[in-house]
Amino acid sequence: MPQTTSQTEFALPVIELQAPPRRAIMELNSDELTAWLASFGQPRFRAGQIRRWLVQRRIQSFDQMTDLPAELRTQLAKEFRFSPFEIMRHQISKDETEKLLLRLQDGELVECVLMRDPGRRTVCISTQVGCAMGCVFCASGLLGVIRNLTPTEIIEQVLVLHRMMKDDERITNVVVMGIGEPLANYRGLMDSLTFLTAKDGFGLGARRITVSTVGLPDRIRELARSGQQYNLAVSLHAPNDALRTEIVPVNRSIGIQEILLAADDYFEMTGRRISYEYVLMSGINDQPQHAEELASLLRGRNAHVNLIPMNGVSELVMTAPRDPDTQQFLEILELRGITATVRKRKGADIDAACGQLRLNREHDRSGGSVPS
Repeated sequence: MPQTTSQTEFALPVIELQAPPRRAIMELNSDELTAWLASFGQPRFRAGQIRRWLVQRRIQSFDQMTDLPAELRTQLAKEFRFSPFEIMRHQISKDETEKLLLRLQDGELVECVLMRDPGRRTVCISTQVGCAMGCVFCASGLLGVIRNLTPTEIIEQVLVLHRMMKDDERITNVVVMGIGEPLANYRGLMDSLTFLTAKDGFGLGARRITVSTVGLPDRIRELARSGQQYNLAVSLHAPNDALRTEIVPVNRSIGIQEILLAADDYFEMTGRRISYEYVLMSGINDQPQHAEELASLLRGRNAHVNLIPMNGVSELVMTAPRDPDTQQFLEILELRGITATVRKRKGADIDAACGQLRLNREHDRSGGSVPS
C-alpha cells in the first residue's frame, strides 16, 4: 500500500495594519498645505482660506469652512484631524474662568485656562507634559516631566480657547505659565510665539505675551536676544538661596544671583520691566523677615513683585498664608519702595491650581497612586 503522509496546516496570524495617525491640520506649514492642495488639483489660495478658518474664525469642524468645495472639506476631514486635542474636561468657574483638560494624540494630558477681567481676556498655556523643576508647592511637577509640547500643541491651546469664546470677545493677552518650564522647551516656545505674534498668524503684540520661568540664565539671555519685547516673569518664591533651594530644587545648580543678573540683562536689552512671582506659603516664606530680605534683594532694580497666595492641593502639605500675613508682606515691600501687588485668585472653585486637573486625572488612572 502506498504510504500516506499527514500534513498539519498552520494558520498564519492575521495582522491588521493600522493606518498611520492623522496629522493635525495646524501641523502643516503653508508650503506643505499648498503642496497637499495641489495634489488634489486645488489652487494655492485655498491654503489661505483654510488658515483663516483655523486661526481667525470660531469653528469646530472642517464642515464649517463654507467657502471651500464640499469635496475638499470631505477630503480634509478624511486625511487630517481638526485639532491635536480631545477635550477631556471643561470647567467653568463662578467668576467665568474656564479651564480645559486636553488629551494629546499620544494620550498625555495638559491644561490651559481662559481668565476674564474687565477689558482683558487672558489665556494661560502649557509648554510641557509635566515639569522637571520640582517646585514643592506646584501640582504640575508631582508626576515629573514626560516630554515637550510641539509648537502646534502650544499654539492650539490658544486657538481652542479662542473658538470657545463669545462672539464679542477676543484674546488680549497670553501668559506662558501653565504646566512645564517654558525655557526648557525653548525652540518649541519660540516657534509658537512667532506664530502667535505674526501678522499672518494670530496677530498678538509681543508686549501682550508673558513668559514665566523658574530662572534659566542662559535661556533668559537668549530670549532677550530674540529681538522681541515679551514680558518676563521670574518665579522667585524665596529671598535667599537656602530657602529657595528647598522650595525650587533646581536652584541648587543656579543660584539667585545668577538669575537676577540674567534678568537685569533682559531689562537692559529689551527695556521691559521684570516681574518676580512669589508664591506665599504659610509659615515657610511669608514672614516679615522674608519680606525685608526680598526688598533688599530687589532694591534698585526695575521690578514688580506679584504676590500669589498658594492654591490648595490635597497632595501637598503646604497651605495658603493667612490674609493678615499676606497684607503685612505687601506693606513691607511697599514701605521699602518695591512695587508689588497681590494676585487675585481666579477659578478658585474649579481645581484652579496649575496641573491639578491633570494630577487628578492621572490619580484616577493609577487607582489613587501618586508619587510623593
